[in-house]
Amino acid sequence: MTELNPSERELDILKVLWDLGESKVRDVHEALNAQQKTAFTTVQTLLRIMADKGLVKQRAVGRTLFYSPKHTIEQVSSRFLKRVYDGALDKLVLNMLQAEDVSTEEMRELERLIAKARSAKQKAKE
Repeated sequence: MTELNPSERELDILKVLWDLGESKVRDVHEALNAQQKTAFTTVQTLLRIMADKGLVKQRAVGRTLFYSPKHTIEQVSSRFLKRVYDGALDKLVLNMLQAEDVSTEEMRELERLIAKARSAKQKAKE
């Protein structure tokens, strides 16, 4: 995987692309604008820079450019885990539980998701 070092704004754009899939600049701009006022030309420039950095793929249809993320959210998350926590998932989870005000309901939901993931892994082994 290429070196991934997206800025905070680039990460905002990646989140939009992961959510929407391949999108025109206008679509990304509208989604970002719903969160925080952003100029169309700023989004356009950021997407061009991100294409140069290898963070997104660019596809032209006539004069319209479409952008999509080059890496999945899972790939980026995995890379973050390896770089920051040396791949130790338990350390990441423990740090998040300590850093955030997690309700007992949220912890129950996490336990349910872990049980579901465990069950899926066991079925995949069979």
